[in-house]
Amino acid sequence: MKRRFFEVDVFASEALRGNPLAVVVDAQGLSDAQMQDLARWTNFSETSFILPPTDARADYWVRIFTPGGELPFAGHPTLGTAYAYLASGAQPRQAGCLVQQCGVGLVRVKLQGPGRFAFDAPPLKRQGAVTGSERQQALDSLGLQSVLDLQWVDNGQGWMAARLDTAEQVLALRPDFQRMRGLKLGVIAPHAKGADADFEVRAFVPALGIPEDPVTGGLQASLARWLIPAGLAPDHYVAAQGAALGRAGRVSVDREGDAIWIGGQVLPVVEGLLTL
Repeated sequence: MKRRFFEVDVFASEALRGNPLAVVVDAQGLSDAQMQDLARWTNFSETSFILPPTDARADYWVRIFTPGGELPFAGHPTLGTAYAYLASGAQPRQAGCLVQQCGVGLVRVKLQGPGRFAFDAPPLKRQGAVTGSERQQALDSLGLQSVLDLQWVDNGQGWMAARLDTAEQVLALRPDFQRMRGLKLGVIAPHAKGADADFEVRAFVPALGIPEDPVTGGLQASLARWLIPAGLAPDHYVAAQGAALGRAGRVSVDREGDAIWIGGQVLPVVEGLLTL
């Protein structure tokens, strides 16, 4: 069967510098095994599949697969899927806003400009200091004796996050992925004044078949839900991610009342038909 297919670059400062996403627009009839096989075949950090919603409030239902398994939610697939949904000719139920159904429920996505989208960061399901053997495992895997903070920032994906002093320390990390096995670990630190981003972020996810994710909207959302209320980040900032992998991802974070919007540019790279 022929199915509409996109490959897009999400959180990209320019084409091929963000995080690639494959999107199957007409995913009805695909089995779980076929979705997993395609995600393994593309070998992107995520591949998404658009289905008719089962919730009447949603515009579409998306399922998100990594090479290693399915995720209930992820940030860059949320923005890239929204782009592909509209580019395929679909119309939102509400002008300027989409509602995505996924494993964590309903997620709002707003249109910020041509090819630019933002999603409302889901609330944290688990937060607080990481302690005990998991703390030691995280430190050992990063090759560090200590960090400013090590916190659970789990919005349904299982993230923990370390806060370091400087962006240079983040970029210098050489993780031991064998020691990190089983953890999903983000790291963040501020850039010096005058840089084109306020923070540098890295995301390590060896259990999902992608040791380091280029640009990670779900982690960025979790970090914002932790840092802004704690007074460790302003209400509006830009985070850089991907430099360690030769990318130049840029993620905008904007607090508006109770909502925290995680935004970025989506650039089309490939459009065609998938035979599956």
